[in-house]
Amino acid sequence: MTMKLHWSPKSPYVRKVMICAHELGLLQELELVRSVAAMLKPNGAIMADNPLSKIPTLVREDGSTLFDSIVICEYLNDQAGGALFPAEGEPRWQALRWHALGDGLLDALILWRNEREREHPLEALVDAFKLKTRAALKLLDSEADVIDSAPFSIGHVTLGCALGYLDYRFDSLGWRAMAPRLASWFASLQARPSFQATEPVDG
Repeated sequence: MTMKLHWSPKSPYVRKVMICAHELGLLQELELVRSVAAMLKPNGAIMADNPLSKIPTLVREDGSTLFDSIVICEYLNDQAGGALFPAEGEPRWQALRWHALGDGLLDALILWRNEREREHPLEALVDAFKLKTRAALKLLDSEADVIDSAPFSIGHVTLGCALGYLDYRFDSLGWRAMAPRLASWFASLQARPSFQATEPVDG
């Protein structure tokens, strides 16, 4: 089977899907279609498959579509019979909680970046995003040992994508000094081939 994935090398949400595809051995099943999803310029080619004009969007073999990233990741995991989504009990809720925290951090970071690119950023909004980011990092740092000892899951994938986006778009923030234990865990995560193969790049 071959599926079409609306893809960008810079999107952290697309990166989640690509890491899952690598981890699950499904990379060869994906046809990557370079797609630009700009907030102010809806993309007609994406909208043909996703009326929200957002990536990632997956087009399955039968032409049906799936979005957004968490749905696509769970679908790929199901197709491969993988273990990225624990089936039940505390491991499931733990993985989904970390996923939600990582995705929420990404949402805040992207809105923060959009705001700071404006000609006249609203400082109160920037401060709010900064406060949420620091709070999320503090919490994750306190859980770093638990994160490290838990079986690799969608939670790890998403947290890794969020921290990678911090490196990519907020390098000056110096987040590692705020969360040294989390930084140590992230360094080991970055050594995984799936993360090395999906580093965000411009272009």
